[in-house]
Amino acid sequence: MIRAAELIQRKRDGAELAPEEIGELILGYARGEVPDYQLAAFCMAVYFRGLSPRETYALTDAMIRSGDTIDLGGALGRKVVDKHSTGGVGDKTSLAVGPIVAACGVPFGKMSGRGLGHTGGTLDKLESIPGFRIELTLDEFVSQVRDVGLAIIGQTAELVPADKALYGLRDVTATVDQLSLIAASIMSKKIAAGAQAIVLDVKVGDGAFMKTLDDARRLAEAMLSLGEQAGRQVVCLLTDMEQPLGAAVGNALEVREARATVRGEGPPDFTQLVHDACLRLLTLSDLGIDEAEARRRVAEAVASGAAEATWCRWLEAQGGTADEDVLERAPVVRTVESPREGVVTRLGAIAVGNAALHLGAGRQTKSDTIDHAVGVVCLRKRGDGVERGETLAEVHARDDASAAEAVDAVLAAYELGDTPPPERRILIEVVS
Repeated sequence: MIRAAELIQRKRDGAELAPEEIGELILGYARGEVPDYQLAAFCMAVYFRGLSPRETYALTDAMIRSGDTIDLGGALGRKVVDKHSTGGVGDKTSLAVGPIVAACGVPFGKMSGRGLGHTGGTLDKLESIPGFRIELTLDEFVSQVRDVGLAIIGQTAELVPADKALYGLRDVTATVDQLSLIAASIMSKKIAAGAQAIVLDVKVGDGAFMKTLDDARRLAEAMLSLGEQAGRQVVCLLTDMEQPLGAAVGNALEVREARATVRGEGPPDFTQLVHDACLRLLTLSDLGIDEAEARRRVAEAVASGAAEATWCRWLEAQGGTADEDVLERAPVVRTVESPREGVVTRLGAIAVGNAALHLGAGRQTKSDTIDHAVGVVCLRKRGDGVERGETLAEVHARDDASAAEAVDAVLAAYELGDTPPPERRILIEVVS
């Protein structure tokens, strides 16, 4: 019989639970033997008392054991790589990284999620492509990674079901932002999905869950440890989320920007992050190359058109189309004009993300419907000089009323001054 109340009490009082006790609790919850209210109490105890590294690994392992796992490497006879982001505003990185890495000859297999709140989800962006299938069977997933070199799909019901149930519970009990629970949630999915090498993009700043570098570093180190214990190679990139990533914020807008980046025409900050993630995935792969050679191959895949050709094959393999003209466009486009001459000293990521959210580009509850056409394009970023009346950004909206509201919100996200702000690199730190 599961001793849920006893385990909750001991964790509440600061005791360290044995791995088998955490497994008993989590697997019991997955089977429906532990009710929501007891696991909610456990999550709150963890929120205040934390988990030790041993407990965090036991939680991760139990969530993996709650469902199926995939052995991509065994199925393909190759080392398969994956990339995950902790979420941010305008973060369409996986859409560009996957085709470039696959064009370099490294298989890329990813199970992704949806957005909630101001952080966009990869699946929502992909669903702005007419016909694109995010739901593949596990056999179809493996076959596509083998044949195309790339697949990005939604998490199947059979994979880590305990995490899916636990995340839903945490979301409504104010226990989402606890480091060990975040690390276990992310890494259980990554490990179960079968990739042997993983680059984790841990966002830091205004538009991220981790607001400080110290918090981001602790999360990175926790996920790195979990990966190593599971026999995976992991590298964590701590990256800037004080302002939106790239220019586009909004689903179809971000798909267009990701495609432009794959063909070498993306915004500088986004391009740099994409290339940094790609070269590290290549060095972790079975190609046996160093960072300098990986950088050269990434640049060649983009310049030669091989990456864009892989993009087209990938979309078509999952039922979509490579024709950008079919992506929906918002009927109303309004400009956000600079009220003065000067330089952009700050561009608030959350403010822009919330403006896009209220336009309909994101969801405030899990049942909300996404409007794939709407969003914001930030044409001027931190450090850019502007003239009075010059366009700072564009608002893409469904109607005039929502456009006017968003114009005001985006303008408020900009701070203008006379002196350029200190330079802040997109890649802050590498933890490996």
